[in-house]
Amino acid sequence: MEKLQGKWLVAVSSGPDSMALLQMCIDAGIDCAVAHVNYHHRPEADEEENYIRSFCVKKGIPIFVHNEPFTYTGNFEAAARDLRYRFFVEIVRYEGFQGVLIGHHQDDLLETYIMQESKNIVPEYYGLREEMLMHGVLFKRPLLHVAKEELVRYCKEHQLHYYIDATNLSDEYTRNQIRHQIVEPMTSFERNAYLREIKQRNAVLQERRCRVKTYIRQGKIRLETYRTLPQDDRVTMLRMFVEETPHYSLKHLQGIDHTIMHAGDFMIPLDEFSLVSDGTYLLKYIPEEPYCYVFDSLEELRDVCKEHFYTEKGSPSVFALTLEETDFPIRIRSFHAGDKIQMRFGRKEVHRFFIDRHIPQYQRQTWPVVENAAGEIILVPGLGCNVQHYSTMPNLNVIQY
Repeated sequence: MEKLQGKWLVAVSSGPDSMALLQMCIDAGIDCAVAHVNYHHRPEADEEENYIRSFCVKKGIPIFVHNEPFTYTGNFEAAARDLRYRFFVEIVRYEGFQGVLIGHHQDDLLETYIMQESKNIVPEYYGLREEMLMHGVLFKRPLLHVAKEELVRYCKEHQLHYYIDATNLSDEYTRNQIRHQIVEPMTSFERNAYLREIKQRNAVLQERRCRVKTYIRQGKIRLETYRTLPQDDRVTMLRMFVEETPHYSLKHLQGIDHTIMHAGDFMIPLDEFSLVSDGTYLLKYIPEEPYCYVFDSLEELRDVCKEHFYTEKGSPSVFALTLEETDFPIRIRSFHAGDKIQMRFGRKEVHRFFIDRHIPQYQRQTWPVVENAAGEIILVPGLGCNVQHYSTMPNLNVIQY
């Protein structure tokens, strides 16, 4: 292992991989400190913590331990990973270290790749990266070229005591099944074949990502361009557009892609926003809360300026109406499903107006309507007012943005 400049934090769990990494750092003369997380999740946890502490004291290495009670909701592995990485980042920032060294090895890389394939995921990267940034902190995996078996042998040759997590021996978890049934029995030829495949797929993925990234401009994608691309390019672009951390399955993204390719207007809900079309671009739309403003007089309605509409002096148009004192209080609110307005040609559902005028679905959510004291819709800006509030000399215009 080559010597690294500066001081590094070594993540040590007490397993053979992290113990081997720590000893390699010592032998290479790397200035390092140790970080260990005790989740109190297994009977051996305190014994492992004490062993690592004593090892560091013996070697004169600073150690940072997180051993507060660990409470979590949902998946233990995900919660534990989040806790330890936040702990590592906190130490590096406070101590001014170069970054974090992690003992992930070749078996971990292969397991991750096979897991990605089994879940039909197109990730940001196949397998594991040798380096990555998390919250501005550099994480390095210097052992990805080394098999787990070699690390175990290294520990024995250097008389390094280590612990085996008993949960890793069970086939209850999918990753363990992959480890025991696929990765561990692999021959050198099979490992190398997998590694070549991973390298090739990452090269293709990187080239594609660089190419399609140029189509995402100012947080939007031109639909005409999107629909001319091959599906692999579209799905890659879609993942880059909607995800900070890859978690959607390929099947899910293909379903979204199918809607974009075949629907003229759409609103596709995702985690924190919806994918929408304005007819020209694919956009990310964050749903807005319904609104309702109350006005008690015509005077209060003069030169109002709100987020979704504004008012001005009346002039004949599809934004105009004539108000009487009996109409007050007036409410200008966002559209509700089921809203109807009495026009000269009959009672019309407001949503039909949206369809006829090709108003994008996402814009309908905040489109203003004017309602009088009797609860009647008397104006839909852009459509017009109802029969009773029409005149050739209107006294108010309400215009939507």
